[in-house]
Amino acid sequence: MTEKNLHPDAAQPAQDLTHVRADGSAHMVDVTMKDVTTRTALAEGTVHTRADVIAKIFDADLPKGDALPVARVAGIMGAKRTPDIIPLCHPLPLGKITLDFERGEDSVRIVASVKTRGVTGVEMEALTAVSTAALTIFDMIKAVDKYAVISNIRVLEKSGGKSGDWAVTDR
Repeated sequence: MTEKNLHPDAAQPAQDLTHVRADGSAHMVDVTMKDVTTRTALAEGTVHTRADVIAKIFDADLPKGDALPVARVAGIMGAKRTPDIIPLCHPLPLGKITLDFERGEDSVRIVASVKTRGVTGVEMEALTAVSTAALTIFDMIKAVDKYAVISNIRVLEKSGGKSGDWAVTDR
């Protein structure tokens, strides 16, 4: 991944930061005058573990139970609670949240899609859904693999709003 893909707005001047007031203190952005549009975001993350643990996950054979349905519900709950844990996020009426799990040889890829009709985007909700689902999988496999790793949590694409649509190019 190139630095440009990681930080496309890296040259943005500090005075243009939307969540920072002139005195340097953080604040919640005023979105009351923004147009209501359909907004979507897609995010991903990966839980890396051993191949035998992947088999247990997808066979619903873990000591704590069937991890994927629990992780799916946890991810949905996490997305809905995003403004409770990320201080400057606005509460949004989320219209749709989906989580899917893709089996790898030694990993589970988590993909979350979030959709709303609102005045601000749902990237943070998609990231929170992925993070919460990944943490839940980790919790459910730690008895069989305490060395599992969560990685590569990122937004893949977003649509809607004034800034328009975008997607990462290295999928």
